[in-house]
Amino acid sequence: MLLRRDRAMTAVSIVLDVAFHAGRGSTVPAGDIADRLSEARRGIEPVLQALSRAGILGSTRGPKGGYRLGRAARDITLADVVAAVLAPDGTPEPEAAPTSALQARVMLPLWTELEGAVMEELSRLSVAELLRRAAAAGLRRPTPEALNFAI
Repeated sequence: MLLRRDRAMTAVSIVLDVAFHAGRGSTVPAGDIADRLSEARRGIEPVLQALSRAGILGSTRGPKGGYRLGRAARDITLADVVAAVLAPDGTPEPEAAPTSALQARVMLPLWTELEGAVMEELSRLSVAELLRRAAAAGLRRPTPEALNFAI
């Protein structure tokens, strides 16, 4: 699942795009996200819907509608994002059945172990950390950062 990067990578990229481009009180249109990611809008819609259902993104309908983070960037881990795009019952996408004893007894357990390590690392990283990395890479946010603080 995780080592197949497509859906998980798209989900993380979408959340980072929204966090980076949404300003105070504004939303990011799905079409803009798709354009920046060089994806078809209809191709990212299922991912946007899954992220919205999980509360990672909030959405607004209408002509000025779009997406914003559903909670503070520091409170969204990358593991949360990846988990949101798993199958509805929380399981990874179905994989092909092992074709040999070596694959069944060595490769599949190894892949499971590696995926566990990746998920553990993703649970340590937040969207706020990705925003810090973007700033360290010299990227400037196009709108002022949304105010978000806790007392």
